[in-house]
Amino acid sequence: MNTTTTTARPTAADWSRGGVIYQIYPRSFADSNGDGVGDLPGIIDKLPYVASLGVDAIWISPFFKSPMKDFGYDIADYREVDPLFGT
Repeated sequence: MNTTTTTARPTAADWSRGGVIYQIYPRSFADSNGDGVGDLPGIIDKLPYVASLGVDAIWISPFFKSPMKDFGYDIADYREVDPLFGT
């Protein structure tokens, strides 16, 4: 009896079923300048560590310009980084 074994090739959509997605909340993730608020340079500085965890994707919570009445979720301008988070 002949037996043939085939292995299914993963599709591009498969990563979303078993991939690790790491959410970063900029305000509290990493503070690079010592002002007590996390910022984009702090996130960039920690990316090698996040990558070492085997993360497949990163979800960054809002960092756009905002009046900060809802901690950044009340976005005022989708084209500007809020100065609180650096540049």
